[in-house]
Parts: sequence; structure tokens; C-alpha cells
Amino acid sequence: MFRGKKYQNSAKQIDRGTQYEAKDAFELICKTASAKFDETVELHVKLGVDSRHADQQVRGAVVLPHGTGRTVRVLVFAKGDKADAAREAGADYVGEMDMVEKIQKENWFDFDVVVASPDMMGVVGRLGKLLGPKGLMPSPKAGTVTPDVAKAVQEVKAGKIEYRLDKTNIIHCPIGKVSFGPEKLNDNFNTLMGAIIKAKPAAAKGQYVKSCVTASTMGPGVKVSTARLV
Repeated sequence: MFRGKKYQNSAKQIDRGTQYEAKDAFELICKTASAKFDETVELHVKLGVDSRHADQQVRGAVVLPHGTGRTVRVLVFAKGDKADAAREAGADYVGEMDMVEKIQKENWFDFDVVVASPDMMGVVGRLGKLLGPKGLMPSPKAGTVTPDVAKAVQEVKAGKIEYRLDKTNIIHCPIGKVSFGPEKLNDNFNTLMGAIIKAKPAAAKGQYVKSCVTASTMGPGVKVSTARLV
């Protein structure tokens, strides 16, 4: 795979065989980021579980202390007082069947997170085949199906992220921007890893955290040691 000069120069500063302490890893990430835009920093955590089994699923949500650095657009399915509360809390879009039809007929997806009150799930369920594959279907586990939609909107806007396993048993999550600097990225990392470790399924056997890698949008990956966390 061809890599540009900037990437190659960044990669030279990283020892691929080393697992860095988290703070050192984020110092490297910030130092080697070379794009002209504020790159997103992502975390990729491979777990020793099998996502094909229901009792080994790892999924949840956590509010990062410093947010993610991106503006999140929130769609809320609610009616009456709950709809009003969602608007006051800063929801970008609020509706009922009108929003379902907009998504179905116009293929409209100008939102990043979907929140719904429990009484609206019958309506939202019609969008399962459209929202599910995009990872946008609201769920009680992620705190996006809740009677308190206003609180859910506030948390999402404050930097709440959802983590879940993909088919290869890896969790991919944004934990901030390069401009945050190493300390804030380290705080966000500790918060997310704490939540993932706490969510360890009882059925998981052997080594739980297999590997942990962080990378900026355009930069090379840096291996992070998780020994002190597990």
C-alpha cells in the first residue's frame, strides 16, 4: 500500500515493536500528526471475546471528560412535552412519523445519533433495516432509548460516545482531536478503557484486552500498553 512522505516520516518516529505508556503514545500522536486539518484521534481495542455469542457482547456508552471535539447532530423521536424538552436541550431534529417518512422517502441521514423515548420505539422500529446497518439504531444499553430524552441529548452533546464490538471483536472509537494535546487525550482514553474493562462479560475467558492501538486520521498507529489498566 502506497504511503505519502508525511506518513513515512511520521512512521519513522514510532517503534512498531513497542507498547507505549498511554501518555507517551498520545505525545507521539500529537507530534507526528501532519495534516493541515485538526485530525481525529481514534482508539482500536481488540478484545478476547467472541461477538457471535450473545453472552460475550461488549457494548455501552460513556461520557468522555473532554468530549470528542466534533459537533454531533442529534435526531430525537419523541412527542408532547418530551419533544419540547429535547428541543430545549439542543436536539437538532425532533419528530415522529414525519421523520420516519423523511428517512424512508428521501434517504435522509443528516444526523449522527438517534435518541428515542420508549413509547416511540414502535415507530422507530420501522427504520431498523435502514438505521441498524449504519449503527444508528437507538438502544437502552447505549442510553439512547430513555424516558429522559433531554438528558440523553445533553450527554451526547457533551461528548458521550457509544462503544461496541465489530465482527472481528474490535472496538473502534474517537477519543478526541490532535489539538486536545496528550493530557486531555489520556484522560479520555482512561475513561473509555475503564468503561470497556468494567463491561467485561462473565463468559469471557483468558486475556480480555488483546491489543490497543491509537492513531490520528492520517497518521500511523501507535501500540498502547494496557498492563496497568487490566
